Formats: sequence, C-alpha cells, structure tokens
Amino acid sequence: MTTAVPFLMFQGECEAALTFYVGLIPGSCVVSLERYEDGGAVRMAHVVIADMEMRANDSTIRQGFSFTPSSSIFLDCTDNDEFERIVAAMAEGGQFLMPVADYGFSRRFAWLNDRFGVSWQINLP
Repeated sequence: MTTAVPFLMFQGECEAALTFYVGLIPGSCVVSLERYEDGGAVRMAHVVIADMEMRANDSTIRQGFSFTPSSSIFLDCTDNDEFERIVAAMAEGGQFLMPVADYGFSRRFAWLNDRFGVSWQINLP
C-alpha cells in the first residue's frame, strides 16, 4: 500500500518550528523526533498538526530554493515498480528538484514538481 503525508523541510529550524506549531495549534504533538548522529539537526520527525500526520526534517544539504517546493507531499512506495511508475507519471511535464538516486537516507528517492506545480518527494525506503 502506498502512503502519503505532507512533508516540511527546514534548514536548521525544524525543531523550533515543530515546537511552535505543537504549542500553538490544538490537536498537535510530536510523535517522534530522530536526530542525525551529530545530535543537532533533525533527521526525521513525525508530527501531528491539527490531527493531520506530517513528517519534517532539517536538510543537511544547503538547497538552492526557497521553502515553497519544500511544502510537498512525501509519498512512500512499497516496491521499485510502484516507485518507477509514480516517478515517471509525476515527471511527465514536471521538473526534478532532486533526480532519482540513493541519497543515503533511502534506496531510491526523487523530488519533483509535477505538471500542476505540486511538489512531491517520492521515496522507496
């Protein structure tokens, strides 16, 4: 089964932002927060904001774009065939932000804006 949750990528401010959201918005909590080995940046956070599950992290790579494409839908695929099919369909008329590769945090990953301008992070864990 394919799952989809909103994903927010920050560049060093993830924990502060999530703490702010959770303190401000009813029905919110940090379910889990995992740091990179250096203990600083957030590797992956699972959060519920207003009863909506989301994921968030701090990018360890300085990105050349603003937060707009970082507000994206993170889609976990169950197998490589599903991953390839979805990436191909999303890429048609779209634009890659990070092409398909192993970036170290998953076996296969792609980040792209589809032809409608919606930003998707497609992951094969």
